[in-house]
Amino acid sequence: MERVTVPIPGRSYDVVVGTGVIAAADELLPDLGEAARGFVVFDQAVATWLPTLEEALAARGLHTYPLAVPSGEAAKSMAVYATLLHQLATQEAHRDDVVLALGGGSVGDLAGFVASTYMRGMRFAQVATTLIGQVDAAVGGKTAVNLPEGKNLVGTFYQPVAVLCDVATLETLPDRDFRSGLAEVAKYALTLDLDLLAQLEADPRPVLARNTEVLTQLVTRCVGIKARTVAADERDAGERLFLNYGHTLGHALERLEAFGGRSHGEAVAIGMVFAAKLAEHRGLAEPGLGARTVRLLSSLGLETDGPTPPVRDILAAFRMDKKFHGGIRFVLLEEVGRPRVVEGVTDGEIETVVGEMGASG
Repeated sequence: MERVTVPIPGRSYDVVVGTGVIAAADELLPDLGEAARGFVVFDQAVATWLPTLEEALAARGLHTYPLAVPSGEAAKSMAVYATLLHQLATQEAHRDDVVLALGGGSVGDLAGFVASTYMRGMRFAQVATTLIGQVDAAVGGKTAVNLPEGKNLVGTFYQPVAVLCDVATLETLPDRDFRSGLAEVAKYALTLDLDLLAQLEADPRPVLARNTEVLTQLVTRCVGIKARTVAADERDAGERLFLNYGHTLGHALERLEAFGGRSHGEAVAIGMVFAAKLAEHRGLAEPGLGARTVRLLSSLGLETDGPTPPVRDILAAFRMDKKFHGGIRFVLLEEVGRPRVVEGVTDGEIETVVGEMGASG
């Protein structure tokens, strides 16, 4: 097993990556004080892992209360959030107890938000079972639910006490979900890790084959990048913004498709192509960045084109983005490995680039 520390002063925690991590949760979880119960938020896609986690928690003297939620983005609603709060209250949950998220990024976002707000804060641990959760969503302390007006508009910064990443769960992950996670891997490679980019461009087959050792090293590498970035900028005031590469358009697409169209990773992949083409259009990046981005994402099994909503709808969605700051801000690349935050992008520029990608109006 590999261990990465997220060194936030006063709230440091470890991310453990490897096989058999869920079964060893009793040994890997930190001191939980006087916790008597573990409230496990999960969806049916990961129900097969619930008995393993329950057994491990029992070895720590914790009684488990499973709390089932819908799969995917459907879990991240105010209605599901309220239901979980009522369930905690009905079970007489106390601040000394612990909430555990068993699942992917959506379950983690929701469970973390519940833990951060019930009784003004309970202990919270992530047990990430998807690639997107392990390499990105479970680390860093962002919690949220969606509103019809936009993605992740209601949430908190709330760090977990531990993150457990069992790569064995990736063996049975549906292909679409696995590819969705690879979009976040590509984001790290394009923005902050040229060695990872070179590895993926040279031969992505070991990753696509889900080789256990390769995935352990891949997840650990991505977690290391995220840990360093979060430690330097916990609340998105500077360097952490780079981790939003491709997400401005990605979040807009998710919202405009009512969280029922492209997956998060699929939307972010389109967003990264858009960002690369926008950087070229502005003269920030040399020609070729867009084509290189398309080659990388295509090699990982991700779509890089397809229909997009009308530009006017995209612009309206951009204005509801959390990173809107007197105008639309984008993370763009001067070249691979050199991200920067760009302001002052005009509606006309956006319309031109989206139009090139097949906008319908």
